[in-house]
Amino acid sequence: MEKSDNRSTCIPGEFLSSTLGERVLIFDESMDQEMMENTINYLHEKMKHDEFSDERFAILLKPGTYNLDLTIDYYMQAAGLGKGPGDVIIRGSVQSITTTQNNNVTIMFWRAAENMTVEPSDKDKPVIWAVSQAAPYRRMHIKGDLIFDQNGWASGGYLGNSLVEGKAGTGSGQQWFTRNSRLGEWYGGQWNRTFIGVEGAPEENWPHEPTTTLESAPLFREKPFLTINDAGDTGIFVPALRAENKGVTWKGEKEKGEWISLDRCFIAFPEQHSAEQINEALAEGFHLILTPGIYRIDEPLKVTRPDTVVMGLGMATLIPLKGTAALETSDEPGIIISGLLVDAGPEESPVLVRIGEKNNRNYNRGNPLSLHDIFCRIGGAAPGRAEICMEVNSHCAILDHLWLWRADHGAGVEWKGNTCRNGLVVNGDDVSAYGLFNEHFQEYQTLWNGERGTTVFYQSELPYDPPDQSDWTAPDGHDGFASYKVADGVKEHRAYGLGIYAFLGIKENSDKKVHLENAVETPGTGGIEIKHITTFSRGYGSIRHSLNGQGGSTEPGSNRFY
Repeated sequence: MEKSDNRSTCIPGEFLSSTLGERVLIFDESMDQEMMENTINYLHEKMKHDEFSDERFAILLKPGTYNLDLTIDYYMQAAGLGKGPGDVIIRGSVQSITTTQNNNVTIMFWRAAENMTVEPSDKDKPVIWAVSQAAPYRRMHIKGDLIFDQNGWASGGYLGNSLVEGKAGTGSGQQWFTRNSRLGEWYGGQWNRTFIGVEGAPEENWPHEPTTTLESAPLFREKPFLTINDAGDTGIFVPALRAENKGVTWKGEKEKGEWISLDRCFIAFPEQHSAEQINEALAEGFHLILTPGIYRIDEPLKVTRPDTVVMGLGMATLIPLKGTAALETSDEPGIIISGLLVDAGPEESPVLVRIGEKNNRNYNRGNPLSLHDIFCRIGGAAPGRAEICMEVNSHCAILDHLWLWRADHGAGVEWKGNTCRNGLVVNGDDVSAYGLFNEHFQEYQTLWNGERGTTVFYQSELPYDPPDQSDWTAPDGHDGFASYKVADGVKEHRAYGLGIYAFLGIKENSDKKVHLENAVETPGTGGIEIKHITTFSRGYGSIRHSLNGQGGSTEPGSNRFY
């Protein structure tokens, strides 16, 4: 990305990080109030409708109290640098408020807020985080109400490890996933709202209320974050693995985990560092921080050493240029990948993100690999193709908030253009996915081959654009490809809170009726548990069954709870 003289004059030099570069802004409570406000407003106006921008920004706030409305838009991340949310207090709002026509927020993607306390300046008004996919709200403490829409259609979203003292919810949003949090009260939601480990979660009343509630996550690790320690040094805090976790991790007793000094990190810049240089640093044992920007790489980033942390800031983006993967890991224990956006490149990649090697025998139950806030795109920002978006071969891996998206709008979008067969293929055993968003791929959106897999919350739109039924027929002769496919040989699998939506024929050739036989397909064995499926259809085709020939047809304009 070329430097912008306009940006450099609008973002004061006092904000620019000497360590993390000019796209990382450091706020301190002692700084000029008007200067902070002007910078936030400038970024808001610049980024609020720039859906496929090349710009990337992170705002990091040192511990203190700020009288600000911190507005977050495309390709922006705002994060407090405290040990917990109470160290950075925002007297105002941390918000996403941009909408499109009719106050819709169905394309408000790729933004994040983390690790702050919000004290609303107006006690009678909620904090608004009106978003859809790829817009996590993590480690937040809201001293009031929190709403996830703007009274228009929304397609969100993800709330994790957060405390909302008042009400949280959405009136018009089609789904929402809340994990390991505490709520004063929940309200609303249209088709699929799922809660795990949430104090104050609503009770299940399926199918009268489309709610799925689970008591706790059996094993989980929270996302790492930048923080300032007691000595005033900045580093990465890696939360410890937790069993049967419920509620927030940062309230009460001291949060357990490891602190990693920046001296042990390789800090990469897109204009300065090649994939070869980054891989040399990883091989030498450094952790990796990818500063905001777009990394156009000619070989995969390779994470091969145990307990390596890879952290992207400000929606740092990887694009493979030569038909390779963008990121590959070995099956070493404790590898953590977080905060990355991955775009398919101009040459077709066999896979964009490959986690572990096939047929490995490493069961790292005591220190599993984990992914947090990983978002992949096939087309949209630029033409791109891949065979598989993400392949998980590692056993016991934890997948915490993924959005895998074959683009339905933007650059290079057409049935024979932005081609990709599967969004997620899981070959490893004992893999758990919490908050899996997976959309528009051309065959099975999710193909689960491993044993004892678990998914909690699943959101999937089928492809909009199959030209004809003959172009979209499974090998077994079924019309269409199930969105969620558990392979025939699997004996044990669990999935809770699935929303699968059909907008068939709305893009092109709309006179052709294209149908899907089953939204979910699994082996008919006793070790398979699928709980709560919502289907919706709009366009010119239908979903005939929810699961394995069961559940009635969802005709265009209707939805069904199974």
